[in-house]
Amino acid sequence: MKRSGLLHAELNRVIAAMGHTDTLVIADVGLPVPPGVPCIDLAVVPGTPSFATVFEAVYAEFAVESATVASEVRTKNPALVALAERLAGEGVAVNELSHDDLKRLSARAVAVVRTGETSPYANIILHAGVTF
Repeated sequence: MKRSGLLHAELNRVIAAMGHTDTLVIADVGLPVPPGVPCIDLAVVPGTPSFATVFEAVYAEFAVESATVASEVRTKNPALVALAERLAGEGVAVNELSHDDLKRLSARAVAVVRTGETSPYANIILHAGVTF
């Protein structure tokens, strides 16, 4: 049993198996999961767990080279804008594209992690980096 950090066994397995440039999506409760992409469904009730809680747990375990968010966050989700700015400040390249394009790109993900988040456009694609 792990002492701390990310405790979800399936999520740990997915992260450990990822290679450079593989992608993992952390999604709000409404993002459609593309056919064939595994969904790690953490949603319990609206808002639980939150996007922020899941993101922080994953980010602490995962080597992130870059991230992709929907450009719609600029006007609809100030919390995700702040997160994108934080990541950029930490040296993570942050790309923006339309929400429709983000949904299409999520079809290439190793998995989608579904949270209970209900704020608009609370989705991010994390692109795996390397630790060396």
